[in-house]
Formats: sequence, structure tokens, C-alpha cells
Amino acid sequence: MALIMYDLAGAQANRRFSPFCWRIRLAIAHKGLEVETVPWRFTEKAAIAFSGQDRVPVLVDDGKTVAGSWKIASHLEEKYPQRPSLFGGAVGIALARFVEGWNDNVVQGGMVRLILIDVFAHIHEKDRAYFRESREKRLGMTIEQACAGREERVAGFRSSLEPLRTTLRLQPFVAGESPNYADYIVFGSFMWARSTSPFSLLTPDDPIYDWRKRMLDRFEFALQALGYDA
Repeated sequence: MALIMYDLAGAQANRRFSPFCWRIRLAIAHKGLEVETVPWRFTEKAAIAFSGQDRVPVLVDDGKTVAGSWKIASHLEEKYPQRPSLFGGAVGIALARFVEGWNDNVVQGGMVRLILIDVFAHIHEKDRAYFRESREKRLGMTIEQACAGREERVAGFRSSLEPLRTTLRLQPFVAGESPNYADYIVFGSFMWARSTSPFSLLTPDDPIYDWRKRMLDRFEFALQALGYDA
């Protein structure tokens, strides 16, 4: 039986933009498993109440419910050990934890004030009040204020990616010769941006730009996903 995953959607049901959901869609593909994705929106809390919390991704696997990207990745690794490993062992798990912390604070945290206004433009109408209120409370400013001057500020964001850039000058993927969950964590953030924003976060001469292209070429469903080529 195919896995079922509740996946964040915008106004268009096929615009899937959660970076955390993208991590899991890529992890499932890495394992060579089939998944049925269910579009879910921020205010549809009742639809995933069975999971005991109110955020996606939520995975249902043969009657077992798992919520949260890290927990789902761990579940996939433990339940399907005969399929390609997401981590490559205990050391890989520890390193992926580090990548997750760095990505969520530096990469994804830096993207917020560059693309949030574009994300908002793609939110379903019924989610807009919730999205604006929750994000503005978190940021301490309006969405418009948060993204003001982004053309000048993007240089600082690009500079913050130097550890990733240095790594990708030495090897094709974060994990080495082929991608694993560490790559999916970071790429999930870039898919968040690609799915919602025409704003150019990278320049074509950046090794990260080339890595992103390699990832898109490797995963056809990501390449074909509704979004932008920025």
C-alpha cells in the first residue's frame, strides 16, 4: 500500500511549498517508495487532528501515523533498512542533525525576509489572516516591512551560504558523490523558494546554483513541480 502524506498546499492545490514536506518527499523518493500526497492548508487543523498535533508533514504508513520531518525520516530509515539509506549510518545521522540546525537558522532563516511576501501571495484565501498574523507576530513587523529592501540585502544572504558553497566546490553533493538526507534538508528550503518566489536567491556562477540544478535533474517530480526558475 502506498504511503499517504499530508502536504502543505497554496491556493492552487498542486503548489506544494513546505520545506519540511519537500524533505520528506525527497526522502521517500530516495527510498524508492510510492506516496500519495494529500493537499493540506494551514487552517485545516481538523484534517490532521488524528496525528495529535497541527502541522505537516504527516505520514501514514500501513496504519502508523508519524508527524514531523525528522521523525518521518527516521521512521523511513528504520522501517525500510533494505532500501537505500538516508543517512549512511550513525555518523551520517549526527551530521544531518548539524545540517538541519544550520539550515533552519541560516539558510531558511535568511530566506524568510527575502521571499515571505511572495509566499503570502500564493496562500489560499482562507489561510491569509492566519498566515499574516502568525508570521508578523513572529517577526515583529509586517510581511511587507520584512521583505523591504531585499534587492540590497540578498548579497548578505548569499554570503551566509559560504560554508555550503565551499563544500560544493569540493564535491557534487552535501553528502559527497551522491545526495542523502543532508542534501534534502537544504534543498527543501530552496524548493520552498522555488515553489513560491520569482526572486533570485542565487547567481548562475554560484556552485550552489549548479548543485540545485543537479538536484532538480535527479528528481523529476521536483523539476516539474509548480514554481519559478529563479
